[in-house]
Amino acid sequence: MEKIYNKLVRDNIPNIIKGNGGEPYTRILNDQEYKEELEKKLNEEYQEVLSATGKDRVEELADMLEIISSLAALENSSLEEVIKVAQEKAQKRGAFKDKIYLEKVIED
Repeated sequence: MEKIYNKLVRDNIPNIIKGNGGEPYTRILNDQEYKEELEKKLNEEYQEVLSATGKDRVEELADMLEIISSLAALENSSLEEVIKVAQEKAQKRGAFKDKIYLEKVIED
């Protein structure tokens, strides 16, 4: 039986498929394709985060971090740098811990 996936997968997936008796057909993406597929994968994982709960949600969030790390590397950066920038933004503008919902602003 043949299953078509046409998507970016983690590095060890082809070996896992072989270990389960399957024959994976793969190719290496060029940089532009890789960026586009990471962006698709980020959206896919985002959808999975929205539908998951508990430990499953934590797993999906971990998947998103892996993708964010890979996207940062394409920008010659790292997950650590992304986290540092997030912390700096939280310092300047706050985080989302207080659950503030802005309804409107009235200006003069």
